Amino acid sequence: MNTEILGIIAMFGVTLVLAIPLGKYIAKVYAGERTFLDPVLNPIERLFYKVSGINPDNEMNWKQHLAALLTINLLWFLISMGILMSMGSLPLNPDGNPSQSADLAFNTTISFLVNCNLQHYSGETGISYLGQIWLMFLQFVTAGVGMAAAVVLFKAFREKSTTQLGNFYNYFLKSCTRILLPLSLIVALVLIFQGTPMTFDGKGTMVNLQGDTVQVSTGPVAAFVPIKHVGTNGGGFFGANGSHPLENPTYLTNMVEMIAQFIIPMAMVFAFGFFIRRRKFAWMMYGVMTVGFLMLAIPTINMEMNGNPAITQMGIDNSLGAMEGKEIRLGAAASGFWSIVTTVISTGSINSMHDSSMPLSGMNELLAMMINAFYGGVGAGILNFFIFIILAVFISGLMVGRTPEFMGKKIEAREIKIAMIIALFHPFLILVGTALAAAFPSVGSSAVSNPGFHGFSEMLYEYTSSAANNGSGFEGLGDNTLFWNVSTGIILLLGRFLPIIGPIAIAGILAQKKFVPESAGTLKTDTPTFGLVIFAVIAIVAALAFFPALALGPIAEYFSLN
Repeated sequence: MNTEILGIIAMFGVTLVLAIPLGKYIAKVYAGERTFLDPVLNPIERLFYKVSGINPDNEMNWKQHLAALLTINLLWFLISMGILMSMGSLPLNPDGNPSQSADLAFNTTISFLVNCNLQHYSGETGISYLGQIWLMFLQFVTAGVGMAAAVVLFKAFREKSTTQLGNFYNYFLKSCTRILLPLSLIVALVLIFQGTPMTFDGKGTMVNLQGDTVQVSTGPVAAFVPIKHVGTNGGGFFGANGSHPLENPTYLTNMVEMIAQFIIPMAMVFAFGFFIRRRKFAWMMYGVMTVGFLMLAIPTINMEMNGNPAITQMGIDNSLGAMEGKEIRLGAAASGFWSIVTTVISTGSINSMHDSSMPLSGMNELLAMMINAFYGGVGAGILNFFIFIILAVFISGLMVGRTPEFMGKKIEAREIKIAMIIALFHPFLILVGTALAAAFPSVGSSAVSNPGFHGFSEMLYEYTSSAANNGSGFEGLGDNTLFWNVSTGIILLLGRFLPIIGPIAIAGILAQKKFVPESAGTLKTDTPTFGLVIFAVIAIVAALAFFPALALGPIAEYFSLN
């Protein structure tokens, strides 16, 4: 047990130690400063700009950034639909996997397009190698889009007053080539040496321990898995995702994959501080996020390690913890830690079945996605947290009787309206989606395999995962139906792009306002006191809105278990 806890502390500690210098490097990349990768990547980037006709020095305002972001995503949507609906007759399909139906292709395309990867199919049987390669491409570029969107926010608060916020394509390309790709290559090398396959051959034949001859799916797994974590995507090459021994063979790969998915969201916080030259503010943000994260992670690890009391009452040895749905090579502690990290940072990958978690562990996984502001996904996490910063500044201003100001810019009615709409739209999507599924059992709750409290949690989890662009699920839900594919697809779209549009709009509006120098009465936003205000706003606006739904699901299940 002590060894398991030490493993978790090591994963968190190594991530923090690496995230600070990585954050400094990210800030240099986006500021256009010289880095050690320039000699290798500058010629490649110049070639890309020459072929595409894009001028990376052409500055854009916030509206032009959004127009470029939405246009390029529409192009990827059309290409993806064509590939997924016809891959059964395209090359690189040695196992003869079929094309996807229109509704499943719609869900899969939207899911990977919005950095969510909610998979209503099993990877080894539901998609060809060509489809996997295309989805791997989407995992790179959608992560790059989220990071490029966050840089608009960075740029808005670096300058005192401006309408020019850099070039979207420049930020996007640098995110992919200088950050995502190098980190993915490092992770891929570790995975290959630990036994993760990298091949275009079809299924392999092996004899299992029972003496039966079975077919084992392989493929270009070592190329696919790194970016699913580094880009906080989470899409599994196999249906079992990180629980599959070929995606996550050993405890070492489990640690590497954990650090890989955690490091950029953490580093982006420090990059923000380095970029705008306010490191103390970045540490305040990091402190709020870390306290919230630990309040979810520590109880979950404890509950999973203590095991299921109902099993203990049956006289069964439960000393290894709640091991249903978990891998013995990883253990209950590492599985519980992963379940919170992957839901807090919007990765959505799994190394155990969340559907088998203890009831209150499931509640914490849900809360991590419902709050959706502690670290968060690459790029998008900073944008989500920014909304709560604006609300906290406004409330603090009211408390002290001053016009709210943030980094020299006055916060006025228009910015507050946008922030409140974005903050309230997240619970709206989740609760309305769940209510519709429960209200029409013939198409919604009929997919539930566990009636009662846990069945309600399955539906709530699916829509929460969709709205938070997470992608994990309570897999007792039979979600590959027309209703679930279309309804979650719509929520995926709204849950991704509105929380990007809102913060960028606020940042763009604030950037062009007149800079107001700090005075003796200016609210300090880099203090622990302001951090407490942000935490209170998150708790009230994000967490308490979901209490009635949680009471009907995991909380009720907990009391029924006892």
